[in-house]
Amino acid sequence: MLSRLALRSELFRVAPMSATVRMTQTKPAVTSGNESIIVPGFPKPNGKPQPNPFEGPERDLVNFPRLVRLEHPSKTRYFIVPEEWFEVFYKKTGVTGPYMFGVGLTTYLLSKEIWVVEHEFPYVLATGGLVYLAWKKFGKSFAEYLDKEVDEYEASCNAGRQDELDALKDNIEAQNKEVWRTEAQKYIYEAKRENIALQLESIYRERALQVYTQVKRRLDYQLELANLKRTVQQRHMVNWILENVLQSLTTEQEKQSFKKCMVDLKALASNV
Repeated sequence: MLSRLALRSELFRVAPMSATVRMTQTKPAVTSGNESIIVPGFPKPNGKPQPNPFEGPERDLVNFPRLVRLEHPSKTRYFIVPEEWFEVFYKKTGVTGPYMFGVGLTTYLLSKEIWVVEHEFPYVLATGGLVYLAWKKFGKSFAEYLDKEVDEYEASCNAGRQDELDALKDNIEAQNKEVWRTEAQKYIYEAKRENIALQLESIYRERALQVYTQVKRRLDYQLELANLKRTVQQRHMVNWILENVLQSLTTEQEKQSFKKCMVDLKALASNV
């Protein structure tokens, strides 16, 4: 009875075997054609999850599943009697079956003097009362203490796994950051291309200015040369005309022209 009470405590919260074991045909676990060892939970190359490679094809997970620690203890009656015991009787004897079994078993033990009622029997009742009072007084705090111990033990067991998960998450974040940094390279390349394009444009404009300057100098030279040629031609033509006119004049014509000029000057002087 005390062993059953211990199994009902917080330290042994596992799924009852009677609730999971079925009298059915054995069904092996699903096998996979991929024999390579791959970490469970990681995807296949085709996108489907991998089965656990550490389990053989003959492992019966249908009738014998893995034991899982329950979050809450299973239901009991009268403090220590499991609820599934009553359910077993219900299928065979009905609702009154477990109670009649208890009464009959007690009668049998008392009638055969297997359970001897002597003068120390009241101590049993007193002990039961003390146990009940202790349960009402300290049961909740004791259960919380056991829950705390179980949580600490579970946390210590999962600490390594959690540390590894945290390290993997940090690694994933670092890889994502590196991917983000590599994505910035295309902007850097575009900036470099634009910088090179600006340098080429600057060189092109500088050389275009040089061409413009050289062409303008040559055109200015040709213009000055044409103006000089025209000036020389005009001067030569004027000198040639004057020389021919002077050569055509006689001494008498010069005297008449001189007299005519003097008369014109006197006329101008009188008008002033």
